[in-house]
Amino acid sequence: MTFLLTNGTLYSRNTGQWHTADMKIEDGFITAVEPHLKQAHPNLPVIDLAGKHVFPGLIDVHVHFREPGFSIKETIDTGSMAAAHGGFTHVCAMPNLNPVPDTLEHLMFEKEMIRAEARIHVYPYASITMQEKGEELSEMDRTAPECIAFSDDGKGVQNEEIMRKAMLKAAALHKIIAAHCEDNSLLHGGYIHAGTYAELHHHRGISSESEWKQIERDLKLAAETHCRYHVCHISTAESVDLIRKAKAAGTDVSCETCPHYLTLSDKDLQEDGRFKMNPPLRSERDRAALIEGLLDGTIDMIATDHAPHTAEEKSRGLEKSLMGVTGLECAFPVLYTELVRSGILPLEKLIELMHDNPSRRFGIGSELEPGKPADLCIFDLNKEEIIDPEKFLSKGKSTPFAGKKVFGHCNKTFVQGELVWQDA
Repeated sequence: MTFLLTNGTLYSRNTGQWHTADMKIEDGFITAVEPHLKQAHPNLPVIDLAGKHVFPGLIDVHVHFREPGFSIKETIDTGSMAAAHGGFTHVCAMPNLNPVPDTLEHLMFEKEMIRAEARIHVYPYASITMQEKGEELSEMDRTAPECIAFSDDGKGVQNEEIMRKAMLKAAALHKIIAAHCEDNSLLHGGYIHAGTYAELHHHRGISSESEWKQIERDLKLAAETHCRYHVCHISTAESVDLIRKAKAAGTDVSCETCPHYLTLSDKDLQEDGRFKMNPPLRSERDRAALIEGLLDGTIDMIATDHAPHTAEEKSRGLEKSLMGVTGLECAFPVLYTELVRSGILPLEKLIELMHDNPSRRFGIGSELEPGKPADLCIFDLNKEEIIDPEKFLSKGKSTPFAGKKVFGHCNKTFVQGELVWQDA
């Protein structure tokens, strides 16, 4: 199918400016990007994007689609539709599944489900260890050609020697280790940040040290093994500082943080499961350090850690609800409203964090250029709305941003030239 997208606002890397242009889509690929294509092709179908911005399809390197094994929480179908609703065309799916993709057979079972159900590009992680137990390495040699990277997300690898072996193996296979960093010996039964709110409301706290101590260990191992190392969902000031210093020393490390850590802190907590995630919401000092890390390039990308649960599992308050919140469908509007409209980041920097940098690091996604796949999203940045989880396409409705007024509405999402989402 051939059609035109006209009058869209795009960013030019050559000029460093936003400009209006038309785009020709042909058989799933972008074949031209220039002004006035409508005049040159008067007989082609046209979608007029006047007043709207065209971005390369957003990339999220950290999502939980819960299949196989936990389809009551989410499916590849519902998760990928939620992603499309949020403007995402490429996501990387974490391996805390049943069966865990720790063998080639288990990974291929997941990939068959992805092929059958996914509405967007979904790239599965394989686990670092068998059953994510941290005791023996998974079948890394066999799964490497079929996975985006290796992770035991949801669990930190506690044994240093096991992590060293994993990094050596990943380095030999030219694959990334994406680590959930959490030292179990420092948790002490905590479930929110060990800060002011926990003290005032008599909750057990999770120390910042439980995150940054394992990052500190892993950075030393990454420097030793020359592994391509990626740190998941960092939340503390110490984590930012450690990664900044490691990058300066030449360690091959990248990292992500999430919208909730950038825009909320433990002062925003309520006695509600929708504020419970792992890592927890930290202090205002930590949030400020994360913003600084975005600005100076220490933090490479923003991921959602989209982690849906059932309504019942999230209805038990801060202490007893399961950890994890839904993120794909409100990530861009929250970040655009809080970071761009407030003047903290320019819009092109937000796209760098949500597309360009994850694209370079993980080798997925593409630019809005002739010859590239037509994976793109259309946003109305002036449209104001209230985040209503009941309108989410995800099965998971639990978000700390429910009821928040935001700007930046995803109007359409295309995957290989196919319209996979459009608003009513």
